Amino acid sequence: MTSDTIKFYTDESKMFVATDCIVFGFDDGELKLLIFKRRVAPKKGDWSLIGSFVKEDEDVEHAAKRVLKEITGLDNVFFEQSYTYGKADRDDGARCISVAQFALIRIDDYDRKLTEKHGAYWYKLEDLPSLVLDHDKMVIDALNKLRQRAKHQPIGFELLPEKFTIPQLQSLYEAIFQKSLDPGNFRKKVLSFEVLEKLNEKDKSSSKRGAFYYRFNHDNYQKLLESGYNFEIL
Repeated sequence: MTSDTIKFYTDESKMFVATDCIVFGFDDGELKLLIFKRRVAPKKGDWSLIGSFVKEDEDVEHAAKRVLKEITGLDNVFFEQSYTYGKADRDDGARCISVAQFALIRIDDYDRKLTEKHGAYWYKLEDLPSLVLDHDKMVIDALNKLRQRAKHQPIGFELLPEKFTIPQLQSLYEAIFQKSLDPGNFRKKVLSFEVLEKLNEKDKSSSKRGAFYYRFNHDNYQKLLESGYNFEIL
């Protein structure tokens, strides 16, 4: 911000800008959300999304990265802007606009001790307590946006470990869309994209026969994406 800009805007009213992160994780066949107890008044101690005010010298995107790093210990987190919430009465503390971001992390990757230090906990979506301000709406909006993205792009791989089975992948999509999928049709569909590499290794935790592990081929995916390929799964 230049001195001229400050001079021109001195007569205008000021307001706060915040970023709130809807952090999704996948664990034991369940889609979960990371929330914590609000640390500032008003509504201090109530359940809240993880967020922060945007500092005067930082971009909104950098503020989101900072928040995610502080809470999870992770640098390379997939996140995408959801919506901006700007109702005049949305925050009792002050006039504040919030730019929401939804993030996807592998639940086994994050720093558990760091997260617990900040008082953050994973909740199943169906067990979520009521959240402060308009955070409940932020979660609903972000989940709908996640579902729209997951229909057309293999965004779900951001939630899976490096190697996974087709049943595990199906379980993830069933959790995202809250519906059962036909195993045969799902397998045929995802393999047709040619973005999965079959590994010479099996997961035998659920059956003696076991299921082959796969991994996501980012290079193939990027080439197909640039060619305009349609990854519609459902």
